[in-house]
Amino acid sequence: MTFPTTSNQVSPVFPEIGFPWHTLSAEDSLNKFHSDQDQGLTLDQVHQRQKYFGPNELKDTGGRSPLTILWEQFTNIMLVMLMAVAVISAVLDMRKGTFPKDAVAIFSIVVLNGLLGYLQESRAEKALAALKRLSSPKVRVIRHGNVQEISAKELVPGDIMLLEAGVHIAADGRLIEAQNLQIRESALTGEAETVNKQAEIILPEDAPLGDRLNLVFQGTEVVQGRAKVLITHIGMDTEIGRIASLIQGVETEDTPLQQRMSQLGNVLVSSSLVLVVLVVFVGVLRSGWQNFEELLEVSLSMAVAVVPEGLPAVVTVTLAIGTQRMVRRHALIRKLPAVETLGSVTTICSDKTGTLTQNKMVVQQIQTGTYAYQVTGEGYAPDGEIIAQDSDEYEINEEVKQLLTACVLCNDALLQKRGQHWEILGDPTEGALLTLAGKGGLYREDLWLEMPRVAEIPFSSARKRMSVIVRVFSNNKTTEETLEAEFSSLVSSSYLMLTKGSPEIVLERCTAVYQGNHVVPLSDDQRKHILAHNDRWAGKGLRVLGFAAKPLANIPEDDQEEMAENGLIWLGLVGMLDAPRKEVKGAVLRCREAGIRPIMITGDHQLTAQAIATELGIAHAEDAILTGRDLQHITPRELEQLVSNVSVYARVAPEHKLQIVQALQNKGEFVAMTGDGVNDAPALKQADIGIAMGITGTDVSKEASDAILLDDNFATIVAATEEGRVVYDNIRRFIKYILGSNIGEVLVIAAAPLIGLGGVPLSPLQILWMNLVTDGLPALALAMEPAEPNVMQRPPYSPRESIFSRGLGLYMLRIGVIFAILTILLMVWAYDYVKTPGLAGDPNRWKTMVFTTLCLAQMGHALAVRSDSQLTIQLNPFSNPYVLGAVTFTTLLQILLIYVAPLQSFFGTHFLSPTELLICFGFSALMFVWIELEKLVSRWFFLRQK
Repeated sequence: MTFPTTSNQVSPVFPEIGFPWHTLSAEDSLNKFHSDQDQGLTLDQVHQRQKYFGPNELKDTGGRSPLTILWEQFTNIMLVMLMAVAVISAVLDMRKGTFPKDAVAIFSIVVLNGLLGYLQESRAEKALAALKRLSSPKVRVIRHGNVQEISAKELVPGDIMLLEAGVHIAADGRLIEAQNLQIRESALTGEAETVNKQAEIILPEDAPLGDRLNLVFQGTEVVQGRAKVLITHIGMDTEIGRIASLIQGVETEDTPLQQRMSQLGNVLVSSSLVLVVLVVFVGVLRSGWQNFEELLEVSLSMAVAVVPEGLPAVVTVTLAIGTQRMVRRHALIRKLPAVETLGSVTTICSDKTGTLTQNKMVVQQIQTGTYAYQVTGEGYAPDGEIIAQDSDEYEINEEVKQLLTACVLCNDALLQKRGQHWEILGDPTEGALLTLAGKGGLYREDLWLEMPRVAEIPFSSARKRMSVIVRVFSNNKTTEETLEAEFSSLVSSSYLMLTKGSPEIVLERCTAVYQGNHVVPLSDDQRKHILAHNDRWAGKGLRVLGFAAKPLANIPEDDQEEMAENGLIWLGLVGMLDAPRKEVKGAVLRCREAGIRPIMITGDHQLTAQAIATELGIAHAEDAILTGRDLQHITPRELEQLVSNVSVYARVAPEHKLQIVQALQNKGEFVAMTGDGVNDAPALKQADIGIAMGITGTDVSKEASDAILLDDNFATIVAATEEGRVVYDNIRRFIKYILGSNIGEVLVIAAAPLIGLGGVPLSPLQILWMNLVTDGLPALALAMEPAEPNVMQRPPYSPRESIFSRGLGLYMLRIGVIFAILTILLMVWAYDYVKTPGLAGDPNRWKTMVFTTLCLAQMGHALAVRSDSQLTIQLNPFSNPYVLGAVTFTTLLQILLIYVAPLQSFFGTHFLSPTELLICFGFSALMFVWIELEKLVSRWFFLRQK
């Protein structure tokens, strides 16, 4: 596999996409690209490769246009039926020579519902755009022996790119040279710690992405050091490009609510058409074709009655209310249907860093030459205690002070307080050391004045340690006396070397230990004891650092630095951890009580992941853990067999997260996925509900998600899940409220011609009034119903359950029939009553009595439907005062339609006498009585069974 070196070659051969460059040496990598680390590519090579590879940019496969989204809104089966009804109604009105107000009203509702749907779905996909923003606009390269600054789009494989602190890397590459190079890869891996890169190492092919220390990746940031990089992949072939391909390859499915609404529409329209055909057929059989136009008007009214025109608006407003509730609980919903979707979650796949943990390294334990200590406190605030493990109270002795002094001086970070919050400028690990020292009363500002740094031996991946040299015997008598006492066995010195690094490496160079305020020789038993402590802490997932000191008479020359680091005095161990959030353990317990299974998926190391998961109750210490390396060697089918028993995944790559989510979905789980890095975006989009981090999350993860956690807290997911369940319960509550009356309306309209009454009892405009106002306003009030007490003590309802499940369909049919029976009885009586000889008033006012009775009966229904088991009198009316307000307001509106002349004319109503109005109230009250009696009967049966 070689690159062509001349422009006259027509069919060049390039290394295949995804070639494992981390398995080759820097020299072999350069040879494969026919590149030179000092000269770079020739201009001919650059031009040829630009033609072959194209620009270094991400490509968009395209999505739905706004016009397509708008068109799809009007293909909804219920809206199509309403449009057909409007057209036929307009034709009939024009034949009569009247203004088609019914058709205008129906078309207005169709347009409003279409626009509501468009506004919900019209957010263009922005995840790819956010990925593109990670590309650096300018980059320094070596070409034809010269250093040039070019646009990132012009990079080609084989280019030699120069890196320095602050640079955002513009392509993937193999390190050729590196000096103290530290890169922040959190955008790609999700892990907060900087990565120390090494050019000289060669890695096995199956090394996880986070362990490929000889590679750099597009979209990451250089924190420290310098490097030369051989560009190996550009554009869609980079790791970020692969993520972009995964994002665009994920097919989004309708949410459970959207699927249920679609099912509901199909059932309603199908039932309506069957009923229309039945009414027309029976009517023609009874009276022939001469009444066909009247039968057609009846059919139009039935079609309007069966469609709950106000339902889309009520659902949208309910989801919006749920969104506001979730914002108050620190969850921001980007897509309205996601509000209800959260309530269906059966599995939560959570990232570790920042979600389950604080995303702040916190020192938890220290060990000096004599004692072990526990450290309390959270975050970077220097508030907490250093407590000896064998005592609740122990004065901080000189051993601890020396260790804390080393933590401060052998450190390049800054600890600052901004407002009420403490922040770290620099490496999080070094920030944790400054916080530890602050808990012991030692601060950087003071110590750096007393003991200024005069030299340093920087950290490198090969050395695995850093040392600083400070001046101690300037004009500071106090410091001199202290150090002479503490290091009494050594000659007085002017300088002090402080070393920090890997405990094993630092300990190798120690010959003494600071113990009991004296320097004593370091025995083999003490070495074993220190290493055992180190292994035990590392096994718990702690990051462990070793500290040592050494008085110096002079500052060593450059070629003597390594020698100067011999003969160190051991000061102690410091163990730190990105500590769990204190509220997460309780949230995990609530998850389990609610039938939701929490899973940890992290790019961090296996031991750390296991320690955190065990402490939080996500997994047990003996549970199996799968790593990215394990996932590379199993098939998707095998993974499906394992996901039910594995709760912790460590060291995973982006495609692994996607595979885990897909495997869980294939097992029937409804998955919520959290994440903050670019690497999380494909899994966030694949999950049934993707949840991004609001504080640490990248733009890419936010744009790929359905919801954003404003506080990056796992406990917020549980709170949002509770709100989602409340929203779904309330949606079911007002669906059975609205559709129960719609079924009643349809049956009443169908019954009128069948029992020989003249004319249609309800006009399309009156039906729209009922569906939008007298049904809609109380339905909105029912959306404000608070959570039931056991909402998080039950398993989630199946996201694939029918909208009619758990008795809702039977309830709607039963209540609809009762509605119809009561109203038909009134209709028959009123039809004969208005024709009583000598009785004043319009003979068609029986229609107004039917219209009024149906509307008022819904008010009683709204009061009774608040609870399935408790009687209305047992409910606190102020727990949801909106229902009482909506019922009162809607009743007044209905009365205005009867007695205000302009409204009478527009809606086609007639004046009712006080007696007739009271009769309407009486019949409608029977609906409320019936539902309350049902509750009593259900309670009686329940007690009998117990």
